[in-house]
Amino acid sequence: MKPITEQEALSKLTALCSRAEHCSGEMLEKMRQWGLDEQAQARVMAYLVKEKYVDDERYTRFFVRDKIHYNKWGRRKVEQALYLKHVDKSVYGPVLDEVSDAEYIEQLRPLIASKRRSMKAGSDYELNMKLIRFALGRGFTMDIIRQVLDVDE
Repeated sequence: MKPITEQEALSKLTALCSRAEHCSGEMLEKMRQWGLDEQAQARVMAYLVKEKYVDDERYTRFFVRDKIHYNKWGRRKVEQALYLKHVDKSVYGPVLDEVSDAEYIEQLRPLIASKRRSMKAGSDYELNMKLIRFALGRGFTMDIIRQVLDVDE
C-alpha cells in the first residue's frame, strides 16, 4: 500500500470522524498504518482536535455509557478497553468515577439472575464461584459482585 499524503489523510479522517465518534489513539493508529510521518500526524491531529472532530473526553463519555448500558460491562472491562484505545487515564478516570455503584449493580443483577438459571452446579459454593468468574469476566469488581450475590441469596 503506497503512503498517502497529509491532505488525503486529513480528508479521510474528517470524513470518518463525521460519521462516528473516534478517539485520538484510533486516528494516530490509522495514520501509522497509512505510513504518514510523525510531523504530518501531529499536524493532522492538531487540526482534528482544534476543529472538534476528535475529543477524547466526549468519546469517553459515549463509550462508557454505551458499554455499561448496552454491553453490560463492568468498570474493569471498560477501563481495559479504553486503555487499549490509548485514551489517557486522566480522561477516563473521572468519567468512570461518575458512574455510581448502583448503576453497576443495576446492570449486574439481571445478568447474574439469568446466568444462575442456566448454570448447573453441584453445590451453592460451586454455583457462586461460577457466577463470580462470569461477573469478573464481564469486568465487574469483586465488591459489586458480592453485593449482588449476597442480596440474591
